[in-house]
Amino acid sequence: MRLRSDCAAVAFAGLIGIISPVSAAPNGELRVCADPNNLPFSNSSEAGFENKLAAMAAEALGLSLSYTWWAQRRGFIRNTLKAGKCDLVIGVPSGYELVETTKPYYRSTYVFVSRRDAHLDLSSLLDPRLHHLVIGVHLVGDDGNNPPPAEALGQLGIVDNVHGYSIYGDYRQADPPARLIEAVEHGEIDVAAAWGPLGGYFAEHSKVPLTVTPIQDGERFTPQQFQFAIAMGVRKGDHALRDRLNAFIDEHRSDIAALLRSYGVPLVDEPVTASGGQQ
Repeated sequence: MRLRSDCAAVAFAGLIGIISPVSAAPNGELRVCADPNNLPFSNSSEAGFENKLAAMAAEALGLSLSYTWWAQRRGFIRNTLKAGKCDLVIGVPSGYELVETTKPYYRSTYVFVSRRDAHLDLSSLLDPRLHHLVIGVHLVGDDGNNPPPAEALGQLGIVDNVHGYSIYGDYRQADPPARLIEAVEHGEIDVAAAWGPLGGYFAEHSKVPLTVTPIQDGERFTPQQFQFAIAMGVRKGDHALRDRLNAFIDEHRSDIAALLRSYGVPLVDEPVTASGGQQ
């Protein structure tokens, strides 16, 4: 799933309304909506971690697995879940208002990615070296709503040395978001600021050793959010499927965490409030 500063990388459009949703898992199928070219999340070869998670869920629920493939752009939910072509999106921000979300199954963060031989060891957006290093960030579009690192760097006046790479990339090529991490690998930029699952996965597949470090001080840039809890999404009102998926998540948390780690996903704990409870 691609994230942006309003918690989603695509502008999910349209409300479901008050009509009762289609029965969960019709004809014994778990029908999933996914992007066919969006590793590490999903692709048409079912090689992404969301594909693997969907297969785990289908097996646990005793259902066959089928896909509706659609590029994850604006209108994704309208054209897939809302249109009744499928019943489940594997990765959405927890509490996302346009779908019914399950319990979160992981939480990740934005990260810095740099060449290991550069020994940068960056972890703070306030590091003075960022005023001079060549920085790469993902950009969503020309609508003024870009991922948190781009917004935060702008607030700090770090602009002229920042290079933007489209999160959507060239869809004719495999793995469009990988161009940002490849720019680090090839020495075109010194450091990338990327969503953790993207940065971690493509860094692990780099031909040169790369270092991935979580951005530690994102809370200084409120309302920008640098950590997100990720859940599954079903149609509004489809409590039956949501509840079955919640049970699956509870019963398989260790397996899910192991799957995510195998894809290089940086996992972070739920933040603790001043009273000692989780937010």
